[in-house]
Amino acid sequence: MSHLLYQQTIEYLYASQPAFHLVGATAYKPGLDNTYRLMAHLGNPHTQLRAVHVAGTNGKGSTSHLIAAALQAQGYRVGLFTSPHLVDFRERIRISGEMIPEEEVVRFVDANRAFLDEIHPSFFETTMALAFWYFAEQKVDIAVIEVGLGGRLDSTNILTPLLSVITNIGIDHTEFLGNTLAEIAAEKAGIIKQHTPCVIGETHPETQPVFLNRARECDILGDGLETTNCRLWFADQCGFMRKRRLKEAPNCQLKGIYQDKNQQTAFVALQVLRNICGVDISGEAIATGFAQVCTLTGLRGRWEVLSQSPLTICDTGHNSHGIRYVAEQLSHLITSSPNSLHIILGMVADKDIDDVLRLLPEQANYYFTQPATPRAMLATDLQARWQRIHPNTQSLAFTTVNEAIKTAYANAHADDVVFIGGSNYLVGEVLRTPLPAFHN
Repeated sequence: MSHLLYQQTIEYLYASQPAFHLVGATAYKPGLDNTYRLMAHLGNPHTQLRAVHVAGTNGKGSTSHLIAAALQAQGYRVGLFTSPHLVDFRERIRISGEMIPEEEVVRFVDANRAFLDEIHPSFFETTMALAFWYFAEQKVDIAVIEVGLGGRLDSTNILTPLLSVITNIGIDHTEFLGNTLAEIAAEKAGIIKQHTPCVIGETHPETQPVFLNRARECDILGDGLETTNCRLWFADQCGFMRKRRLKEAPNCQLKGIYQDKNQQTAFVALQVLRNICGVDISGEAIATGFAQVCTLTGLRGRWEVLSQSPLTICDTGHNSHGIRYVAEQLSHLITSSPNSLHIILGMVADKDIDDVLRLLPEQANYYFTQPATPRAMLATDLQARWQRIHPNTQSLAFTTVNEAIKTAYANAHADDVVFIGGSNYLVGEVLRTPLPAFHN
């Protein structure tokens, strides 16, 4: 099969079905009726999967990869479904780290094109259906499935998993999920199923009551959090489990400081899989999975070091909840001259941009740019927003990230720090092409 045929298939998917990463809110199709029709047409492959279902505002991708890596290290054949992709569409669908072959994507679309044209699913619905079909056909031992958006009405919520995981709650996608932490938590809590164990990564005074109420409805709270018949765990309240993680799995290939919470969530989830769900997994496999998570699963773009001179880092944090940790880590890196930090930033227009800009340090050189997506905020508009919030600073604007990096490198010294982020799509562009040459 030719690569051209695969490219034509991907172009068909983009052209015929609305893709959220391209058009934003108009691609979102709430409700599961279309998904159930698609699954029925395929023979309901989702019912054949032993799955871990992972939701959350931030960290659900990293947490999913950590869980998958540990299961792989144990020797399981692990399906992993995540979104969005950074470089290659096939990143979304992997088995034990290997992306779905191009010919399988073509085979699925060719076999089902007439039905896809009939019901007009979203791009995400079709991609998820492809993943479930492929995982069932390949008879994976366990599948780790990341929620696309929200939870209650997300297409993936047709699953009846072994375990549900919700990493955290932050303000994002308010047009769909609500304007308060409690409202958003209620949507995420929709993935909690009757009698199904659940791990919550981070709690907040506004969100914990929401999760407790949902747990009661689903008969997993038992007689309360301190009793043996409870099937709800708050990972950030398991201090003894954190000490155990630091002892049993002290090293992790993911280096961002925000990953500590994702590691804790994944570690507790793996303990629940072993002790409650009966999945055989050793402490050694967990330690190996954490230490080799990027190598085993192909995860990229999470505080990833692209170059040592100057130290160049990219990260996919793209809302205020995620950028808060990025800003904290940047402050740890920079302790001397304010000119030693160069920030290349591009964002999509439907994010909490002003909140993000308020979190970033003023004492840096800023190079605003724009990701190559119709959802992008123009670099000049992003720069204007920055200057309005930080009027006593200077910055530059560029229409492409490559121009921004070239200029930052021209201004930087070998011991400076260059950070690139603000959008998954911007990071994806950076990962597709080599960095420009640096001349000190």
